[in-house]
Amino acid sequence: MTTLADRAAAAAGRTDSPTTLDAEPDAEYTPAPLEDPGIPEPGPDGPEQVPVWVAWSRVMGDVRAISKGSLFGVAGTSNSYRFRGVDAALNAFGPACRLHGVLVLPIRTETAYRDVKTSGGKNSRECTVTVTYKIMGPTGDSIEVQSAGESMDSADKGTAKALSTALRSLLFLGGLVPTNDADPDASGIERGEAPVRTAESYRDEQLDPATTPSRLDQIRTELRGLGMLNARVPNEAGELETLDSIGGRMYRARTSGGA
Repeated sequence: MTTLADRAAAAAGRTDSPTTLDAEPDAEYTPAPLEDPGIPEPGPDGPEQVPVWVAWSRVMGDVRAISKGSLFGVAGTSNSYRFRGVDAALNAFGPACRLHGVLVLPIRTETAYRDVKTSGGKNSRECTVTVTYKIMGPTGDSIEVQSAGESMDSADKGTAKALSTALRSLLFLGGLVPTNDADPDASGIERGEAPVRTAESYRDEQLDPATTPSRLDQIRTELRGLGMLNARVPNEAGELETLDSIGGRMYRARTSGGA
């Protein structure tokens, strides 16, 4: 069976074959047909010169709803699900933005990577991104917003998938486009206790040469939240050292070539 992470990666990587994931052999990806949204092109005089917040609200007025027309999995089975991909978002928002003179431009991207395994044990790479976008109106004024994306990929498309997910989320959430899903309050899940990682497991990840500087930063944040920065564990030389110190040494070694 596919995991939620596998499914999210499949949804973001819309042009990839599902066989690149740890999916069931009979799983299929069926994209929704991209229909003309019926939004006209701007006239010869261009868009009306209004503030960005007015222009964006007009974009929202044109993009009223987008159905979940894409399908991953075999229809009618418990492993299938429908979703709205980034192509559906661009197909609807692109013409509306052109009509009202709105630009949506990524201006800053922060990424983090982590080596993971799929449910079938296949090596993969997890990518998380936080993207800052500038939404610019026809008069040149703008607003800045952020959106996050996440993906998992066994090849070289993880970053592209995460960026696509971030853009899709920005357009759907920033545009307040309804999903017609069941309301989150319509069901309840009793939260269980999440397993807490040991200090030794964090040490092993810090010492792993494949752990990137950005992941080391992320580990430090996790350790601070868990109150484990000063936890002392045997380091690679067998001497007791705090996790904060080990992480700092590894970060310096991997960013400047020195310990």
